[in-house]
Amino acid sequence: MLHLQSTTSDRWLQQVDSALPDILIDHAHCEKKAAGTALNLIFAYVEDVELCREMTLIVNEELEHFHMVLKLLEKRGIRFRRLKPSSYGRRLNDLVRTGEPHRAVDRLLVAGLIEARSCERFHVLAEYVNDPELAEFYHSLFESEARHHTTYTRLARHFANDEEVMARLDGGRNTGAGRRFCPDA
Repeated sequence: MLHLQSTTSDRWLQQVDSALPDILIDHAHCEKKAAGTALNLIFAYVEDVELCREMTLIVNEELEHFHMVLKLLEKRGIRFRRLKPSSYGRRLNDLVRTGEPHRAVDRLLVAGLIEARSCERFHVLAEYVNDPELAEFYHSLFESEARHHTTYTRLARHFANDEEVMARLDGGRNTGAGRRFCPDA
């Protein structure tokens, strides 16, 4: 369903206990970036009315999540601050092909893969953390992240047929789709 080629490593999960404040701060930044990505897609593909409607919903939901995480940080006495950005999103975006409609397909699929990874990690965190409030919080976000992944994948089909989209999403092997997406982070 999520089209991830790997699962979150145990190494990442082992960092949760010692770096929970940073994980929460990073989560806030990720929600903000997700809203920005959806907004950028509205500007890029303004002629696609369905895409614009769906992106508007995602922008609003991501900003709501951003505010939820900020509230959680405040409640826990954790100051929201800049963090060195992860290279994960940049590495995926480096694989976006140039020229339309390939660029549109890849931009939507990259956004979808990032949502899929968030979905998977929220599930792992909900099961792992020994904090009922955080476990419930991450569990509550799981469904929306999965829905966003599905929306991005569905909208990529506005720019290419199903076979092309799925081949690209599942790795681009033997399809002429170029380098593989590697959603490992």
